Amino acid sequence: MATPAPSAVVELLKPITWFAPMWAFACGVVSSGYPASGQWPVIAAGVLLAGPLVCATSQAANDWFDREVDAINEPGRPIPSGRIPGRWGLYLAAGWTALSLLVAAALGPWILGAAAFGLTLAWIYSAPPVRLKRNGWWGNAAVALCYEGLPWFTGAAVMAAALPDRRVLGLALLYSLGAHGIMTLNDFKSVEGDRRMGVASLPVQLGVARAARFACWVMALPQAAVVALLVHWDRPWHAALVAGLLAGQLALMARFLRDPRGRAAWYNGTGTTLYVLGMLAAAFALRPLVQGGL
Repeated sequence: MATPAPSAVVELLKPITWFAPMWAFACGVVSSGYPASGQWPVIAAGVLLAGPLVCATSQAANDWFDREVDAINEPGRPIPSGRIPGRWGLYLAAGWTALSLLVAAALGPWILGAAAFGLTLAWIYSAPPVRLKRNGWWGNAAVALCYEGLPWFTGAAVMAAALPDRRVLGLALLYSLGAHGIMTLNDFKSVEGDRRMGVASLPVQLGVARAARFACWVMALPQAAVVALLVHWDRPWHAALVAGLLAGQLALMARFLRDPRGRAAWYNGTGTTLYVLGMLAAAFALRPLVQGGL
């Protein structure tokens, strides 16, 4: 049987998508309040787990089960183009799942549990009969949690070797909620294919204009809640920074809403950058709170 070229395997695993969970993992490390000195091997293993392993697994599984949709929307992708032949896409997804669990087990029970939960979501997002991707409400929620909340939790749990502080968990959850809107941005490019294949993405369900407005609200409101919490926790400078970054996003959203399909990728590269910078600012705000046990 023909085997795929290494370049096709790398493309299947989509390294560009690894940034979000690796960044969220780093935010978890920062927010934990524990010093990184002496922990770099563990941190490096966690970054590997968040991006090149768990996230890459989700990409391989998604491309395998989405191969018919991709044949319409993106026929140049490795599987529909034939550069990943036969059932190699499925084998790679299964192998990366096993490798992810082995690395997670070496990092401790909390990390193994989080990784197992994230991998389960990754498979049921794409695979029948559940296939959460068929509904934009559930599918985007699963991806947002895997990309933001779970890596943040994992980063904090790696450092604490225990369940992270409740404030860490609260911010991780809020940024996961906001990421639901970011996931909707990715659906604007494939409306025709999704409609033909029965995938009820939010642009298909709500229409492009309404889905774009909804995505903006979902991205903005959790960040406003983060600002309020930081003020409540007496972190005014960090709150001001997150608020300023949110204001920048609102300005960019106004331009995005004038042409959602044409500017979704543009907003992903601009507004989402401000979003993740706010995550890091909020993570730094937690350090003295967690360290002091307040």
